[in-house]
Formats: sequence, C-alpha cells, structure tokens
Amino acid sequence: MTTTLKSKLQEDLNAAIKERDELRSSTLRLTLAAITKEEVAGKEKRELSDDEVLKVIAKEAKKRREAADAFAQGGRAESAEREKAEGEVLAEYLPKQLSDDELNAIVAQAVEEAKAAGAEGPRAMGAVMKIVNPKVAGLAEGGRVAATVKKLLAG
Repeated sequence: MTTTLKSKLQEDLNAAIKERDELRSSTLRLTLAAITKEEVAGKEKRELSDDEVLKVIAKEAKKRREAADAFAQGGRAESAEREKAEGEVLAEYLPKQLSDDELNAIVAQAVEEAKAAGAEGPRAMGAVMKIVNPKVAGLAEGGRVAATVKKLLAG
C-alpha cells in the first residue's frame, strides 16, 4: 500500500506531537488545515491528489517566506526566524528547487523555441512562459521564472 503525501504529513504530525516538537507540530497542523480547507472548497468534498497537496504545501511555504521578509523589514527578527524555520519544515516535503543554472538553461531553450515560432523581444514573454511553466512546475517559483525569462528576452 503506497502512502499518500497527506497521510505522510499526518504521520509526521503524530511523531512531532509525541516528540513534543512544538515548531514542527504547529507547522504541520496548519498545513493539514490548509489541505482540508482546499478539499472542502467548491461544491463537494474531495480527496486531493499528491500533486494538489504539493501545490498547497508550496503555497504555505511561500506564505512563510513572505511573512519572514515582512517581519524582517518590520524589525521583528524573532518572528522572522520562526517563519523561516516553519518554511524549512515545509521545504522537506517539496521537490528540490532548480538551481539558477538549471533554470537559465531551461528558459534559454524555451526562448529559442519561441523565436523559432516567430515570437521576438519583450512581447514573447507569454509564449516563452507557456513553454517553460510545464517544465518547471513545482521546481521553481513563478516570480523567479518570470524574472529569468525577462532577463533572457532583454539580454
């Protein structure tokens, strides 16, 4: 029997509670709550696939990063550290992110494909993003991808 990502999160939450790991247990609790909220959103309750669960975890991790930045800018270092630590707990469940070099290579190839299809200059952004997004889904953040595409189109 294969375990789903959601059941793995649940098992890890139980283990964290037994170990009295407050940071890990609260982070996993919030993440499981977000997954449940996603499952009951819409007209009828449904079970999320592992891919959908990954998207929820990625969204939660992004919230933690943004909150950590906001706290750091607001001079609340302790809260920023807590958010960063929660983000690291969630990162364990996400696929490894692409390095800058790997992302540049994928985007450069997509730019070539778009140029071959007749798209040129900054207006080609949409065409390039259509090619890149399926290749990097879950492996790189959208903002990072868009910045790389802009840089290569301008360059």
